[in-house]
Amino acid sequence: MTTIFEALRSDHEIQRDLVDRLVETTGDSDERKSVFERLKVELEAHAIAEERCFYVPLMQDDLTQEKARHSVSEHHEIDELVQKLVEYDRTASAWLTTAEELHHKVHHHLDEEEQEVFQLAGKALSETAKTELAGEYADEMEHRREDGGAP
Repeated sequence: MTTIFEALRSDHEIQRDLVDRLVETTGDSDERKSVFERLKVELEAHAIAEERCFYVPLMQDDLTQEKARHSVSEHHEIDELVQKLVEYDRTASAWLTTAEELHHKVHHHLDEEEQEVFQLAGKALSETAKTELAGEYADEMEHRREDGGAP
């Protein structure tokens, strides 16, 4: 059975790959547009699914509440950077500067989750919860991806 940690890590790798590819693109290219659109959907879908299926249960436990709240606030920071990229001209220097800021924030957030949050969550969640949450998360991600990441 897949655990919530394995399910999240799998999607984290997709996000890392896309954000790495994004900062390597140039100008108003089709590649920049398509990588950004896919990354945007992945980040939006993941944030919603992760908050509902991972962070809500963690906020109910004293051991993990603070880390869960911190991670959710980082999701909002990532959302704000994505929104700036939507609004900016893809050929402007501000676009690339913001994309690089997004790259840093995404890597920081994912590393922090995997190295700190997962360790605490492993203690707070039962073995049953770890597998049940993985199924709920996978279902939510499928639904969100189909809807283009939108809530």
